[in-house]
Amino acid sequence: MNKNSVKIRVIYADTDAMGIVYHTNYIKWFEIGRTELLRERGVVYAEMESLGYNLPVIELWCHYLLPARYDQIVLVETEVVHTRRASIKFNYLIWNESKEDVLVEGSTVHACINKQGKIVRIPAVIMEKVNQ
Repeated sequence: MNKNSVKIRVIYADTDAMGIVYHTNYIKWFEIGRTELLRERGVVYAEMESLGYNLPVIELWCHYLLPARYDQIVLVETEVVHTRRASIKFNYLIWNESKEDVLVEGSTVHACINKQGKIVRIPAVIMEKVNQ
């Protein structure tokens, strides 16, 4: 399976004065979805970092369709779109709990870098797990 889904309850701290989720929190939820998808495949960020690799965001796109509100349950659906020698692209859909409405859609591209910040090929062991 190329996708995963994570449930998140909107907390008060993630909303503005109107009880609507502040726009940058959706980006945080993208990260939660992405890290959980990778974890399901056996790629743990902390372990990857201990090997000397990081996956910083080099591109981000986000389209807000409908607001999420305080105490609402949202579903963050994450999918690996493609992998290249030194990058990975993820797509995201944030749904309402019943999956009737897409609230936000987006994508991120991540480059693989070493400890010196140089773009490098994604190690084969990581690439195999991501593409499983």
